[in-house]
Amino acid sequence: MGCATIPIPSGSLVESPIDINHLKVKLFADGADKQCILARYRDPHIAGFTTNPTLMRKAGISDYESFARDILTHITDRPISLEVFADDFNEMERQARIISSWGENVYVKIPVTNTAGVSSLPVYQRLSNDGIKVNVTAVFTLQQVESIATVLARGVAAYVSIFAGRIADTGRDPLPIMAAACELLADMKGVELIWASPREVLNVIQADQVGCHIITATDDILKKLGALGKDLTQFSVETVKMFYDDAQASGFKIS
Repeated sequence: MGCATIPIPSGSLVESPIDINHLKVKLFADGADKQCILARYRDPHIAGFTTNPTLMRKAGISDYESFARDILTHITDRPISLEVFADDFNEMERQARIISSWGENVYVKIPVTNTAGVSSLPVYQRLSNDGIKVNVTAVFTLQQVESIATVLARGVAAYVSIFAGRIADTGRDPLPIMAAACELLADMKGVELIWASPREVLNVIQADQVGCHIITATDDILKKLGALGKDLTQFSVETVKMFYDDAQASGFKIS
């Protein structure tokens, strides 16, 4: 997949008719609800899955290994990223090697640093050199991407997950960062760039335009994909009708 050399102005994308079947970027479902995961597995547009300890906690999961192994009995032919939950680097690596053994389609998510901000580069370097598929996660800066690119083993599958949505939450435009990251990783066989933590459906189009290989999306965003390419005039009428119907259902009156 080619990478954009310059950021795409977001305004130029807003009214473009889009067909989900024509997107180059792969959609990964992000979550930890078993029913949602299996429902998305039946969707041919979903190319993979990701989760993390926060999503697992939100879903009420208390047994990490049982949940992960159960999901892996159902999903064997698409990649699944499962994250370590240690802060000590030796324990992080130990967990990663165990998690990796649960399935050929498993990518082990390794945070780019520990909670003290110390780089976990030696951990994912050793794992990658041993042929373990890693997903370096919680990446925010190009400096981090540059460091990651220097140590991942050539030809070993890996993901680099940049949290573009959280970058946008700081008031920064993530597009230039994503475009530059795509260029940095362009020559690395087997390494794919992930647009993580999207905030809206537009981010799917932006990720596609800028050259990201993958975008993760939670179920609330995936549910909105049906609006891709929707006629805006018709969408306007539907919105007016929604307001009207809700007002009528509420019995609003002005004396």
